[in-house]
Amino acid sequence: MPSKKALVRRPSPRLAEGLVTHIERAEVDVDLAVEQWEAYGEALRTHGWETVEVDPADDCPDSVFVEDTVVMYKNVALIARPGAESRRAETAGIEEAVAALGCSVNWVWDPGTLEGGDVLKVGDTVFVGRGGRTNAAGVQQLRAAFEPLGARVVSAPVSKVLHLKSAVTALPDGTVVGHIPKMDTPSLFGRFLPVPEEAGAHVVLLGGDKLLMAASAPKTAELYADLGYEPVLVDIGEFEKLEGCVTCLSVRLRELYV
Repeated sequence: MPSKKALVRRPSPRLAEGLVTHIERAEVDVDLAVEQWEAYGEALRTHGWETVEVDPADDCPDSVFVEDTVVMYKNVALIARPGAESRRAETAGIEEAVAALGCSVNWVWDPGTLEGGDVLKVGDTVFVGRGGRTNAAGVQQLRAAFEPLGARVVSAPVSKVLHLKSAVTALPDGTVVGHIPKMDTPSLFGRFLPVPEEAGAHVVLLGGDKLLMAASAPKTAELYADLGYEPVLVDIGEFEKLEGCVTCLSVRLRELYV
């Protein structure tokens, strides 16, 4: 039967020192960020998800963005090797967490780099953003890990945003949603729906027709509601100052052997 566990990680006290790549640095209110993180976790739990806290990594400013440290496919966890060298210490805690949940654990090795925010799964198709943080060797290693399990891996160029999932995610029916000004190749995705706001391109599937998304995309929330979905809005404004989005703040484990 499907599982509904979500790995999360408490923000580091050094969160305000987190990396920014494609946007101007803005002052981050760490106390407010903790409040927003707690509300994010509560939204997951309210909709049937069990949150599992990965051990904090207080010396790693970006560690709250737990999605970047691991990619899940079925019951296999591929431990990432972040393209940002300052983030590589984040993976030890995630490795312990997924092993404790009974996952089969693989690793990305040098010279590969791979961050989980670059990986979008739509059914058995796994799109991998290749660009700033994920390189060709990382894509090849992901392909080697997941294609024997039935995945079809498709490489996608990323140059305008931090990660592939900074530009696109997917609705429950498999339609890819994205904000075209932030995309390199919209034509890569068969079923595609453009959205009017950058933050509207980021959705977490909570189950059924419920979509967890940022409160900063009200027009897109209306669009999804018109399509019959139920947007669940959370304020993640402090994390958006660090190029974070709703997908970055958790790793959803849907296919554990339970």
